[in-house]
Amino acid sequence: YDVVLEMDEINDDFPDTDLVLVIGANDTVNSAAEDDPNSIIAGMPVLRVWKAAQSVVMKRSLGVGYAAVDNPIFFNENNAMLLGDAKKSCDGLLTGLKTHYNL
Repeated sequence: YDVVLEMDEINDDFPDTDLVLVIGANDTVNSAAEDDPNSIIAGMPVLRVWKAAQSVVMKRSLGVGYAAVDNPIFFNENNAMLLGDAKKSCDGLLTGLKTHYNL
C-alpha cells in the first residue's frame, strides 16, 4: 500500500497532528510501552498517538487488549473514547461531516 506508513515513518508526525482516529487498537497505541519500564509491554513498538493535539479511540469497551495491560492514553485529557461498534461510529462521523459541509 502506497498510503500506509511504518511506525518509524509516522511517529515523528504525531506532535504536528491535529487529530488521530484510532479504530479498535489497544496495545499498539499504549503509552505504557514507552513510559512504564515495569510494564510487560515495555519496549514494544507503538504508535505515539498520544502526542497528537487530540486523539479519539474507537473501541467496543474500555477493556484491555491482547497483552492484558491497561492503556493510560484512554484517560489523557487530549483523548476521547468513542465506545461501541467502530463501523457504526465511523458511519456516524461521516454522516455528520457530510451534513456539516453540505456534501
